[in-house]
Amino acid sequence: MTWTDRFFAWRDRVVASPTFQRWAAAFPLTRPIARRQASQLFDLVAGFVYSQVLLACVRLRVFEILAEGPQSVTTLAHRLDLSENSAQRLLAAASSLGLLAQRSDGRFALGQLGAVMVGNRAVAAMVEHHASVYMDLADPVALLRRDSPTRLSDYWAYAGDEGSERARSLRAEQVADYSALMSASQPLVADQIIDAYPLGRHRCLLDVGGGEGTFLSHVARRVPGLQLKLFDLPAVAERGRLRFEAQGIAHRASAHGGSFFDDPLPVGADIVSLVRVIYDHDDEHALKILRAVRAALPDGGTLILAEPMAGTPGAEAMGDAYFGFYLLAMGKGEARTPAQLSALLSLAGFGSVRVLPTHLPLQTRVIVARPLAVNTASHEAQP
Repeated sequence: MTWTDRFFAWRDRVVASPTFQRWAAAFPLTRPIARRQASQLFDLVAGFVYSQVLLACVRLRVFEILAEGPQSVTTLAHRLDLSENSAQRLLAAASSLGLLAQRSDGRFALGQLGAVMVGNRAVAAMVEHHASVYMDLADPVALLRRDSPTRLSDYWAYAGDEGSERARSLRAEQVADYSALMSASQPLVADQIIDAYPLGRHRCLLDVGGGEGTFLSHVARRVPGLQLKLFDLPAVAERGRLRFEAQGIAHRASAHGGSFFDDPLPVGADIVSLVRVIYDHDDEHALKILRAVRAALPDGGTLILAEPMAGTPGAEAMGDAYFGFYLLAMGKGEARTPAQLSALLSLAGFGSVRVLPTHLPLQTRVIVARPLAVNTASHEAQP
């Protein structure tokens, strides 16, 4: 045992002592630390309850109702179809979480967090979606032992069918729910990516695994003249084609169906985007996707990879705790650090890897890479 091991073992014994805990809570210099740690631990215990308060507010449209202005408990109880006692309980809970705020006259209004929720279809969709996630997490030990199938793996219709004929032959109704969720949540990251990298310097963008084209629709609005291509499973790509037609951008945006594990990607683009794609897959399948992208890109092309990443400063729990368990329930995937993604990119034949700053790295981070010359890539990249 090293001296650091001995030191931390001693520290842990001291901190675990009830006598020390009582002393730390009473002593003026350590009292703020003790209170902060007690609060942090309680928040971990109570986190599920907090999330259910938010879910209740979303389902009852509390934020939209209060966007009209402050209202009394009696008025809100009537509009929410709750008893006054239940309404008071919900409103007080939401106020304690910063979602709402109670005025001096007793009326309730939007809090800062609640104001963000007004009209925010993306966050509301994710809040609703997490009702299924929490069912899978109800027994985390069973999930870790993979004792039974999960609801989340059923929800993501392609989960567990990497590159299979079943995934490629999914019908429109089988992809509707998850395509709609991805479309609703895409605005959370689309502007982050467009702000981080100047897409306007390119001629044609291919979005691989781009769902029903929400990201490309954002690009179309903000980057005039850029030609756009979408590649996803045939049933999903068809939804994208219909979206492009409805938005009047079919003259510059085309949709292509196939499997990025078995089918060649469309060529002709000088930049390819992978938006929240690689973290859905294990290393073997992630490498297949990256190599397919390399094959589709010219030597002077660019890859832009955007997704939440592990090891994000200030948001470390997002990668290993949240996405670690979310992807476990999904049945596949891994949140990776930029260094881990860089290693995969190198194996796939990419170099000049750069991590670009984004405004909200908690939501997404961006990596840009360029293909190595073919002779260099074949020499450096190992199978």
